[in-house]
Amino acid sequence: MPRPDQAVLDAQSQHWAAVLGTRPEMFGAAASDAARKTADDLKTTGARRVLELGGGQGRDTIFFAAQGFDVHVLDYSAPGIEAILRAAARAGVGERVTTEEHDVRRPLPSAEASFDACYSHMLFCMALTSAELAALSAEILRVLRPGGLCIYTVRNTSDPDFGRGVHRGEGLYENQGFIVHFFDRAKVELLASGWDLLGLEEFEEGKLPRRLYRVIMRKPVS
Repeated sequence: MPRPDQAVLDAQSQHWAAVLGTRPEMFGAAASDAARKTADDLKTTGARRVLELGGGQGRDTIFFAAQGFDVHVLDYSAPGIEAILRAAARAGVGERVTTEEHDVRRPLPSAEASFDACYSHMLFCMALTSAELAALSAEILRVLRPGGLCIYTVRNTSDPDFGRGVHRGEGLYENQGFIVHFFDRAKVELLASGWDLLGLEEFEEGKLPRRLYRVIMRKPVS
């Protein structure tokens, strides 16, 4: 199995910045089904302050803010951040949304127990190695309060695109300039180290359709 080429993975930030800067409606305006389910889950825990990783163009960010959550978004794409702030202002929820340009391969720029929950839709299946994902999982664990939920979605190995294109090492494949990290159940369980793994749901999204997992983890209370 080839080892991931870090230079190739690093170039994805520029690729995403270019794409998001020229395709303002790439993901559409409506909230994802994953976000709608996640909002219900977060309400049962009394969550108020949510960390969103990889907000894209803000469709889920705006939905969470409209549901009454305070959302802090980290994204490594400046055009994406700008789009989120514009969308939040248009929707009248600007006071509930804060943003920060950040590469999640570095430690999260927040103190311990700063957030009630963490959400990400397909951020975990970006051009990140397994080691980087494990480090990110540990960082999320650090910044959540005890009992806080981490809910993320990833494309999985039953997805029609899995195994297609250029293999970039591990579960990483490049198609049409985009590198995707496809997950199997073993990888989900690996990244759940230190967490209570509450749920692993499979669902479909989009025209392909993409096949994804929605993973629900909880920071242990003690």
